[in-house]
Amino acid sequence: MPRFAANLSMMYGEWSFPDRFAAAAADGFKGVECQFPYEWPAAELAQRLTDAGLAQVLINAPPGQGAERGLACLPGREADFRRSFSEQALPYAAALRCPRVHVMAGLMPPGSERPALQATFVENLAWAAREAASAGVTVLIEPLNFRDMPGYFMHRQVDAHEIVGLVGAPNLAVQMDLYHCQIVEGDLSTRLARFLDPGHPTRVGHLQVAGVPARHEPDEGELAHAHLFELIDALGWDGWVGAEYRPRGATRDRLGWFQRWRSQPG
Repeated sequence: MPRFAANLSMMYGEWSFPDRFAAAAADGFKGVECQFPYEWPAAELAQRLTDAGLAQVLINAPPGQGAERGLACLPGREADFRRSFSEQALPYAAALRCPRVHVMAGLMPPGSERPALQATFVENLAWAAREAASAGVTVLIEPLNFRDMPGYFMHRQVDAHEIVGLVGAPNLAVQMDLYHCQIVEGDLSTRLARFLDPGHPTRVGHLQVAGVPARHEPDEGELAHAHLFELIDALGWDGWVGAEYRPRGATRDRLGWFQRWRSQPG
Protein backbone atom coordinates (compact mmCIF):
# COMPACT_ATOMS: atom_id res chain seq x y z
CA MET A 1 0.00 0.00 0.00
CA PRO A 2 1.17 3.59 -0.51
CA ARG A 3 3.60 4.98 2.06
CA PHE A 4 2.50 8.44 3.11
CA ALA A 5 4.86 11.13 4.35
CA ALA A 6 3.48 14.08 6.31
CA ASN A 7 4.46 17.46 4.91
CA LEU A 8 5.57 19.34 8.02
CA SER A 9 5.54 22.73 6.32
CA MET A 10 1.78 22.52 5.81
CA MET A 11 0.56 20.01 8.40
CA TYR A 12 0.80 20.20 12.20
CA GLY A 13 0.74 23.98 12.31
CA GLU A 14 -0.48 23.71 15.91
CA TRP A 15 3.10 22.81 16.90
CA SER A 16 6.38 24.66 16.48
CA PHE A 17 8.22 23.26 13.47
CA PRO A 18 10.75 21.17 15.44
CA ASP A 19 7.91 19.64 17.48
CA ARG A 20 6.04 18.51 14.37
CA PHE A 21 8.33 15.49 13.90
CA ALA A 22 7.15 13.88 17.12
CA ALA A 23 3.53 14.79 16.39
CA ALA A 24 3.64 13.11 12.97
CA ALA A 25 5.28 10.00 14.41
CA ALA A 26 2.65 9.78 17.14
CA ASP A 27 -0.03 9.73 14.46
CA GLY A 28 1.57 6.82 12.64
CA PHE A 29 3.57 8.47 9.88
CA LYS A 30 6.87 6.78 9.08
CA GLY A 31 8.19 9.51 6.81
CA VAL A 32 8.08 13.29 6.61
CA GLU A 33 8.87 15.95 4.04
CA CYS A 34 9.13 19.72 4.25
CA GLN A 35 9.64 22.68 2.00
CA PHE A 36 12.31 24.97 3.45
CA PRO A 37 13.93 23.82 6.72
CA TYR A 38 16.67 26.45 6.69
CA GLU A 39 15.41 28.60 9.58
CA TRP A 40 16.32 25.85 12.04
CA PRO A 41 19.78 24.34 12.69
CA ALA A 42 20.23 21.15 10.71
CA ALA A 43 21.64 19.32 13.73
CA GLU A 44 18.55 20.12 15.81
CA LEU A 45 16.19 18.87 13.11
CA ALA A 46 18.29 15.76 12.61
CA GLN A 47 18.00 14.97 16.31
CA ARG A 48 14.22 15.50 16.26
CA LEU A 49 14.02 13.20 13.25
CA THR A 50 16.06 10.51 14.98
CA ASP A 51 14.13 10.82 18.24
CA ALA A 52 10.87 10.37 16.35
CA GLY A 53 12.13 7.40 14.35
CA LEU A 54 11.19 9.01 11.05
CA ALA A 55 12.66 9.11 7.55
CA GLN A 56 13.11 12.53 5.95
CA VAL A 57 12.09 11.81 2.37
CA LEU A 58 12.18 15.25 0.72
CA ILE A 59 13.28 18.86 1.18
CA ASN A 60 13.23 21.83 -1.18
CA ALA A 61 16.30 23.76 -2.18
CA PRO A 62 16.16 27.44 -1.11
CA PRO A 63 13.71 29.41 -3.31
CA GLY A 64 15.61 32.70 -3.47
CA GLN A 65 14.64 35.98 -1.87
CA GLY A 66 11.25 37.55 -1.16
CA ALA A 67 8.64 36.47 -3.70
CA GLU A 68 11.08 34.42 -5.76
CA ARG A 69 10.01 30.82 -6.36
CA GLY A 70 13.28 29.29 -7.37
CA LEU A 71 16.33 30.46 -9.27
CA ALA A 72 17.26 27.56 -11.50
CA CYS A 73 15.79 28.89 -14.78
CA LEU A 74 16.85 32.52 -14.33
CA PRO A 75 19.70 33.75 -16.55
CA GLY A 76 22.17 35.78 -14.51
CA ARG A 77 21.30 34.05 -11.23
CA GLU A 78 23.40 30.93 -11.81
CA ALA A 79 25.89 31.77 -9.06
CA ASP A 80 23.11 32.41 -6.54
CA PHE A 81 21.40 29.13 -7.38
CA ARG A 82 24.58 27.09 -7.22
CA ARG A 83 25.71 28.67 -3.97
CA SER A 84 22.40 27.98 -2.24
CA PHE A 85 22.27 24.43 -3.55
CA SER A 86 25.81 23.49 -2.55
CA GLU A 87 26.01 25.48 0.71
CA GLN A 88 22.47 24.95 2.05
CA ALA A 89 20.44 22.26 0.29
CA LEU A 90 23.06 19.53 0.12
CA PRO A 91 24.37 20.03 3.69
CA TYR A 92 20.81 19.86 5.06
CA ALA A 93 20.09 16.78 2.95
CA ALA A 94 23.22 15.14 4.37
CA ALA A 95 22.38 16.04 7.97
CA LEU A 96 18.81 14.75 7.60
CA ARG A 97 19.86 11.73 5.52
CA CYS A 98 17.35 12.95 2.94
CA PRO A 99 17.70 11.32 -0.50
CA ARG A 100 15.67 13.88 -2.52
CA VAL A 101 15.94 17.63 -3.07
CA HIS A 102 13.29 19.51 -5.05
CA VAL A 103 14.75 22.34 -7.14
CA MET A 104 12.21 25.03 -8.01
CA ALA A 105 12.58 26.46 -11.50
CA GLY A 106 11.43 30.01 -10.82
CA LEU A 107 9.00 32.59 -12.16
CA MET A 108 9.41 33.74 -15.74
CA PRO A 109 10.64 37.38 -15.74
CA PRO A 110 8.48 39.81 -17.73
CA GLY A 111 9.57 39.89 -21.36
CA SER A 112 11.74 36.81 -21.04
CA GLU A 113 12.04 34.22 -23.79
CA ARG A 114 11.29 30.63 -22.85
CA PRO A 115 14.22 29.10 -24.84
CA ALA A 116 16.73 31.15 -22.85
CA LEU A 117 15.13 30.15 -19.56
CA GLN A 118 15.05 26.50 -20.55
CA ALA A 119 18.71 26.54 -21.55
CA THR A 120 19.62 28.01 -18.15
CA PHE A 121 17.40 25.49 -16.35
CA VAL A 122 18.95 22.54 -18.18
CA GLU A 123 22.49 23.76 -17.50
CA ASN A 124 21.81 24.37 -13.80
CA LEU A 125 20.09 21.01 -13.38
CA ALA A 126 22.97 19.19 -15.04
CA TRP A 127 25.35 20.89 -12.61
CA ALA A 128 23.11 20.19 -9.61
CA ALA A 129 22.71 16.53 -10.55
CA ARG A 130 26.49 16.12 -10.73
CA GLU A 131 26.91 17.77 -7.33
CA ALA A 132 24.13 15.68 -5.81
CA ALA A 133 25.31 12.37 -7.25
CA SER A 134 28.33 12.12 -4.98
CA ALA A 135 26.01 12.62 -1.98
CA GLY A 136 23.55 9.96 -3.13
CA VAL A 137 20.83 12.57 -3.65
CA THR A 138 18.21 12.66 -6.41
CA VAL A 139 17.25 16.10 -7.75
CA LEU A 140 13.54 16.60 -8.46
CA ILE A 141 11.65 19.16 -10.55
CA GLU A 142 7.91 19.76 -10.25
CA PRO A 143 5.25 21.29 -12.51
CA LEU A 144 3.07 23.73 -10.51
CA ASN A 145 -0.42 24.87 -11.43
CA PHE A 146 -0.99 28.31 -12.90
CA ARG A 147 -3.72 29.22 -10.38
CA ASP A 148 -1.50 28.93 -7.30
CA MET A 149 1.74 29.82 -9.10
CA PRO A 150 1.05 32.11 -12.09
CA GLY A 151 4.10 32.71 -14.22
CA TYR A 152 5.96 29.63 -13.04
CA PHE A 153 8.26 28.10 -15.64
CA MET A 154 6.62 24.64 -15.71
CA HIS A 155 2.94 23.74 -15.51
CA ARG A 156 2.62 20.39 -17.33
CA GLN A 157 3.96 16.94 -16.57
CA VAL A 158 5.21 16.42 -20.10
CA ASP A 159 7.30 19.60 -19.88
CA ALA A 160 9.06 18.37 -16.76
CA HIS A 161 9.76 14.98 -18.34
CA GLU A 162 11.13 16.73 -21.41
CA ILE A 163 13.57 18.69 -19.23
CA VAL A 164 14.66 15.53 -17.41
CA GLY A 165 15.28 13.89 -20.78
CA LEU A 166 17.32 16.83 -22.03
CA VAL A 167 19.57 16.72 -18.96
CA GLY A 168 19.93 12.97 -19.08
CA ALA A 169 21.19 12.54 -15.51
CA PRO A 170 20.26 9.28 -13.76
CA ASN A 171 19.60 11.11 -10.47
CA LEU A 172 17.18 13.68 -11.93
CA ALA A 173 13.45 12.91 -11.83
CA VAL A 174 9.97 14.46 -11.77
CA GLN A 175 8.02 15.26 -8.63
CA MET A 176 4.41 14.53 -9.61
CA ASP A 177 1.90 16.35 -7.42
CA LEU A 178 -1.60 15.12 -8.23
CA TYR A 179 -3.12 18.34 -6.87
CA HIS A 180 -1.24 20.49 -9.37
CA CYS A 181 -1.72 17.95 -12.15
CA GLN A 182 -5.49 17.80 -11.70
CA ILE A 183 -5.86 21.58 -11.88
CA VAL A 184 -3.77 21.90 -15.04
CA GLU A 185 -4.40 18.66 -16.92
CA GLY A 186 -6.73 16.19 -15.20
CA ASP A 187 -6.99 12.60 -16.48
CA LEU A 188 -4.93 11.48 -13.49
CA SER A 189 -5.40 7.73 -13.86
CA THR A 190 -4.07 7.78 -17.41
CA ARG A 191 -1.19 10.08 -16.50
CA LEU A 192 -0.19 7.93 -13.53
CA ALA A 193 -0.21 4.81 -15.69
CA ARG A 194 1.89 6.58 -18.31
CA PHE A 195 4.50 8.20 -16.12
CA LEU A 196 4.86 5.43 -13.52
CA ASP A 197 5.38 2.84 -16.25
CA PRO A 198 8.90 1.38 -15.76
CA GLY A 199 9.31 1.56 -19.52
CA HIS A 200 8.83 5.32 -19.65
CA PRO A 201 12.10 6.98 -20.74
CA THR A 202 12.15 9.35 -17.76
CA ARG A 203 10.92 8.67 -14.28
CA VAL A 204 8.85 10.01 -11.41
CA GLY A 205 10.87 10.24 -8.21
CA HIS A 206 8.18 11.36 -5.77
CA LEU A 207 4.39 11.71 -5.57
CA GLN A 208 2.29 14.22 -3.63
CA VAL A 209 -1.44 14.52 -2.97
CA ALA A 210 -4.04 16.98 -1.67
CA GLY A 211 -7.73 17.60 -2.11
CA VAL A 212 -8.84 19.63 -5.14
CA PRO A 213 -9.78 22.46 -5.41
CA ALA A 214 -9.02 23.79 -1.92
CA ARG A 215 -5.81 21.83 -1.14
CA HIS A 216 -7.23 20.32 2.03
CA GLU A 217 -7.09 16.67 3.15
CA PRO A 218 -7.12 14.04 0.41
CA ASP A 219 -10.63 12.96 1.33
CA GLU A 220 -12.67 15.83 -0.13
CA GLY A 221 -13.23 17.63 -3.38
CA GLU A 222 -13.33 16.36 -6.92
CA LEU A 223 -10.80 13.50 -6.77
CA ALA A 224 -11.57 9.86 -6.01
CA HIS A 225 -8.59 9.48 -3.70
CA ALA A 226 -9.24 5.87 -2.70
CA HIS A 227 -9.21 4.92 -6.38
CA LEU A 228 -6.00 6.86 -6.98
CA PHE A 229 -4.24 5.32 -3.97
CA GLU A 230 -5.26 1.83 -5.08
CA LEU A 231 -4.07 2.59 -8.62
CA ILE A 232 -0.71 3.86 -7.36
CA ASP A 233 -0.32 0.60 -5.48
CA ALA A 234 -1.44 -1.50 -8.47
CA LEU A 235 1.10 0.26 -10.68
CA GLY A 236 3.86 -0.99 -8.39
CA TRP A 237 4.86 2.37 -6.93
CA ASP A 238 7.21 1.69 -4.00
CA GLY A 239 8.20 5.29 -3.29
CA TRP A 240 6.71 7.81 -0.91
CA VAL A 241 3.53 9.81 -1.34
CA GLY A 242 3.78 13.22 0.30
CA ALA A 243 0.64 14.54 2.01
CA GLU A 244 1.17 18.19 1.09
CA TYR A 245 -2.09 19.82 2.10
CA ARG A 246 -3.54 22.55 4.32
CA PRO A 247 -5.64 20.93 7.08
CA ARG A 248 -9.21 22.17 7.41
CA GLY A 249 -8.71 22.34 11.19
CA ALA A 250 -6.44 20.70 13.72
CA THR A 251 -4.29 18.22 11.80
CA ARG A 252 -4.79 15.36 14.24
CA ASP A 253 -8.58 15.72 14.22
CA ARG A 254 -8.80 15.22 10.46
CA LEU A 255 -6.60 12.21 9.74
CA GLY A 256 -9.47 9.85 9.00
CA TRP A 257 -8.24 9.55 5.41
CA PHE A 258 -4.95 8.17 6.71
CA GLN A 259 -6.27 5.49 9.07
CA ARG A 260 -6.69 2.90 6.34
CA TRP A 261 -3.03 3.19 5.43
CA ARG A 262 -1.22 3.84 8.71
CA SER A 263 -0.87 0.16 9.59
CA GLN A 264 0.98 -0.55 6.38
CA PRO A 265 4.77 -1.07 6.66
CA GLY A 266 6.86 2.07 6.17
